Amino acid sequence: MQPRSGVSGVSRKQALLKRHRRNKRVALLVALMVLIALGVLLAWWLPLVLAVLGWVAHEAWFSDHLFYSPSDDYQYRFPAPNEVPGAALRGDLLHVDPPLTLDGSETLVLALPIKSTWLGRFFDPSVELSSGEMNDSQAFERGVNGLRYLNLTGFYDALNAGTLRIRGRRCGIQGALRLWSFRHDDARRQRVMVIAPHADDAELAAFGLYAEAEESWIVTLTAGEIEAEHYQQMGMNRADAARIKGRLRAWDSIAVPRWAGVPESRCVQLGYFCLQLPAMQAAPDQPVASREADLSDTRLFRQFNAMALPGDADGAPTWNNLIADLRALLLQARPQVVVMPHATIDPHPDHICSQAAVLEALAGLEWQPSVILGYANHLHDNDRWPMGNAYSGVALPPVFDASQALVPYSIQLNTEQQRDKAMALGMMHDLQPPAPLKRRIRRWLQKVLAGRRWPAEGENEFFRKAVRRHELFWRREL
Repeated sequence: MQPRSGVSGVSRKQALLKRHRRNKRVALLVALMVLIALGVLLAWWLPLVLAVLGWVAHEAWFSDHLFYSPSDDYQYRFPAPNEVPGAALRGDLLHVDPPLTLDGSETLVLALPIKSTWLGRFFDPSVELSSGEMNDSQAFERGVNGLRYLNLTGFYDALNAGTLRIRGRRCGIQGALRLWSFRHDDARRQRVMVIAPHADDAELAAFGLYAEAEESWIVTLTAGEIEAEHYQQMGMNRADAARIKGRLRAWDSIAVPRWAGVPESRCVQLGYFCLQLPAMQAAPDQPVASREADLSDTRLFRQFNAMALPGDADGAPTWNNLIADLRALLLQARPQVVVMPHATIDPHPDHICSQAAVLEALAGLEWQPSVILGYANHLHDNDRWPMGNAYSGVALPPVFDASQALVPYSIQLNTEQQRDKAMALGMMHDLQPPAPLKRRIRRWLQKVLAGRRWPAEGENEFFRKAVRRHELFWRREL
């Protein structure tokens, strides 16, 4: 997704957050003035009661970071040859005329206009999919009134047989439908290299894929050592806390993939420093030290690697060393599929630079993968996506620039695979600290007043967002 406002991809999320906070401060100031006026004109206690009720309403229904209107249409431009003609609802059954014959390798996407009911302004609206014993639910924004895209991957047999039921819950389906089918070679039958900017990115985006692949490599670019307040609470100073956090996450990046059967010899931690990749890219031959760990040598975080890399020679945190490390790994692994962040959908600076580093490393290299699969663990416009509950499906994310052709590639995870993924995330130290008190209160209010549920596997929001029936990528051929 390209920026809509002219703001660069790196800074757009920060600009949206800044605007959101400014608008929130203005709204709070106006509300305070109204409350004071009510207290003067009516009763002194009335502002206190209204303030509490207003805060409860905000936490329950208005605290999501949603930087667009729920009435905005998502704007995808899929390749015309992939569109399937004749898709329509007859009652609540999806029919295609002429009928399709699917072999199970397809990614299926259905575009449909959705309009929220009044109840869907207070509870998350969703589209329910069912056929026999198969069921799914894909949720959307409260108050939705626009074009949205369902992920029908996994419902191949039902679509072939004309038994796929599609029903709105707290929303209605109004208007014409469009269906696309994307047939891909199965990445799980190939050699795969997953590029993770931080420990846990590979698991969040692609645990199911790399667990099933013929051969998998996990390459983690940074130690993720900053924001170590959890360890400072144990009595460590800032630098020591950052170092131990980085060492733990380096260990996680090597050890956790063993849960999926990936040997430690194919898991590599490059040990560069968190949120410093943009500075490294700007001055490729200049070392860029850690922000918090008082370190300018990457080798502390490489100690668990089973193989030597070019950057081990001096441990310098430079862009040139990063590119040399990636080239050595690509030649060693010779992956047919490279999985990495999608830089125009995922706004995290380290994710954007990770993609740039891999593409630079591939330039002129004697080995080239056949396919790149992009993923997004963060979004510009919606911090809650994928919306809905854990163990449900993943609808397509908000995209508002149809100038970019995107080709989705999705795989389905069964319940056992989803549980294994949840356990892998539970092993990640960065996802283990308890949620702050304010967030726990907000979740309780949303559970009671808005009907939301959070998984028992962990308090971190990624347990809800990442443990799903689908893993979704964006395919690009080289």
